[in-house]
Formats: sequence, structure tokens, C-alpha cells
Amino acid sequence: MSWFTITIALLAALTMSSVGLAEEQPQCRWVPTKDLTVEGQGWTDTEAPFDRLPARAKGLVPDAVWHLSRHSAGIAVRFVTDASRVSCRWKLQSASLAMNHMPATGVSGVDLYVRLPAGQEVLLGQCWRWVGIGRPEAQANEKQLVSGLPAGEHEFLLYLPLYNGVESVEVGVPPEAKLSPGPARPASEAKPVLFYGTSITQGGCASRPGMAYPALVGRMLDRPTINLGFSGNGRMDAPGVDLLAELDVAAYVIDCCPNMSGELVAERTEPLVRKLRDAHPDTPLVLMENIEYQAAAVLPGTLRSYTSKNVALRAAYDRLVAGGVTGLHYVEGKPLFGDDGEATVDGTHATDLGFMRQAEKLVPALKAVLDGAG
Repeated sequence: MSWFTITIALLAALTMSSVGLAEEQPQCRWVPTKDLTVEGQGWTDTEAPFDRLPARAKGLVPDAVWHLSRHSAGIAVRFVTDASRVSCRWKLQSASLAMNHMPATGVSGVDLYVRLPAGQEVLLGQCWRWVGIGRPEAQANEKQLVSGLPAGEHEFLLYLPLYNGVESVEVGVPPEAKLSPGPARPASEAKPVLFYGTSITQGGCASRPGMAYPALVGRMLDRPTINLGFSGNGRMDAPGVDLLAELDVAAYVIDCCPNMSGELVAERTEPLVRKLRDAHPDTPLVLMENIEYQAAAVLPGTLRSYTSKNVALRAAYDRLVAGGVTGLHYVEGKPLFGDDGEATVDGTHATDLGFMRQAEKLVPALKAVLDGAG
């Protein structure tokens, strides 16, 4: 037998073996997310089902903002099921699944949490627990996220991709299982907290969607959030601010400094605050300083690059308060990532560690604001 014949035979055997070993996807009943509870969208009049801005924003906001608004960052699906396993089928807008500093699981994956039984949340500090990730391999994906769930009904929270758009999303359960929308939230926790900002706000560079800091804050507070982070483009542009003013939210968190110069911060902060305050006289407004760039401890130029923005933001805040603007709150940037320089991928964009630290600093301040004590 020739070498060529032996090689072909070996390849054929390996192929047959691979086919035989391939895991067969269990049978599912697929339910589109429109039949479940979708959170994290401020508008329903969108061009596509999982856009973050209304269709009429096209041509009004900068083109880059419109493009980024097609990403599903912060959008989540709540549902209740007695299924022993949960799957997801999702189709992405872009075939680009990852970035050179952010994994595909964060850029294009889905992320599943389950609500813990009453009493257990006290031990863990929050009521949601991670149970599964959907790893993307192509534009169209079908993945089992979790199996072996205990008997009984459980409430789930499914986060959609941070840096990719989604054309369709379906939740899959065994054919005999029940699947229904998530329950209505208590009236006191129904309004979302809105985050407006930059790539850090959008979720760069979380390893999975549930680790972006707005999502972490939402789970810690157990209330919905709206993520209007636009990578490189959180600049307090007037058309975008007009859109923010349309929404009735529990609080606005403004985190735009990393995309702005000190001069731009000085120019645009007060008009933004006055626009939102005119539209919503009683809604709390939180201004966040620029995070501390991690190399600033040794590089004077890096230190100057963000401190000038924070000086401008503090000056604008002081003027607004002196001018009688109420319900305005301020968060300093230096403590957000910790003081060891280990919280980012590249000195600016957070790892999961950085986002967890940021959320843990923000939650007490936001809780005080939402409770009326801040």
C-alpha cells in the first residue's frame, strides 16, 4: 500500500472518529426574547430589535455613535423556567468576534445568571449568581449554557454581547419545560439607572458581558440598568444629551471624561446638567471623574492627561451647585480602580478585577443617592 493511500485512509478514519465523538445538541423548544422580559433598552422605536438608540437618532448623532448604538451592551433578558438545562441561540451582526485586547466571550458572547433563593443572597452580598457562558464561534451560535439545574422554578438573567450587534436571540429549554417572562420588579426598583459614557462604560475589556461595571452595579442593587457607553465617543454631544433627556430613569450616571479634553469637559458639562435637570427636576445626577490611568504613578504626562479633566469637571460641578442646581452628586476617579496598578488590560480599559473594584466603589454612593440620603 502506497504512502498516499495510507495517509488518505488515516484522514478518513480521523474524520469518521471526529464525527462520532461530536456532541449532539439536546433537543430544545426555542422561545424568542420578545416573548420574555427584555431590560436595558431606553427606547422601543428602534431600527433593529437590540439597538440602544431609537431609529430617529440615525443622522442626528455622530455616525460613530450610531454604529456603536447597534451593539447590544447592557441589554439583558429575564425569564423563569423549571428547566433542568438552558440553551441560547443567537445571531450576530458582525463576523468579527473578538478584539486584540478583549476576548470573544465579552465582545460577542452571552452570559447567564440565576437568582439565588431567598436568604442565600445575604451570604454572597447579592442575589444573582453566575451559571453559564455562551462562547461564540461564528455569526450564528447555538450553545447549551447550563445543565443539571435542581428541580423547581428559577429566575434567570441573560446578558447580550458588549461589542457586537445581535440580530436575533432565542432561549432554549427542554420541550416539556415551562418558560415564562421574568416577574415585574417592585415599583421602588423598576426604574433603571442610566450610565452614559465611553468604552469603559460600554464594557471594554470585560471577559464576559455580566462583568461590565453597569451590569455589576445592576446586580448589586438588583435593579435594571441602561448602558449608553459609546467607545471613544462619550463626549456629551448635544443630540445625544437631548435623547437622554427623553428617558424617565432612577438616576443618570455621567462617565464621559476619558473621551474628552479638559476644555471640552469645561464647555459641555454644564449644558448637559441643565438640559437633564430642566427635563427631570428631581432625578439624581451623578458626575464621575476620569479613572486614574494606571501608569500615572510613574509617568507625569499620563498623570496630567487625566487630572486636567477632573479639575475641569470639579469646577463645573462647583459652579452648578453654587448656581442652585440640586440633586447633583460627584464621584472621584482615583479610588475606582484601586491603587496597585493591576486593574486594566492596557492602563485604561478595565479587566474584570477593575470593573469589580469600580462597581464596589460606586454601589454605596448610588444606593445613598437612590435612597435619598446622598
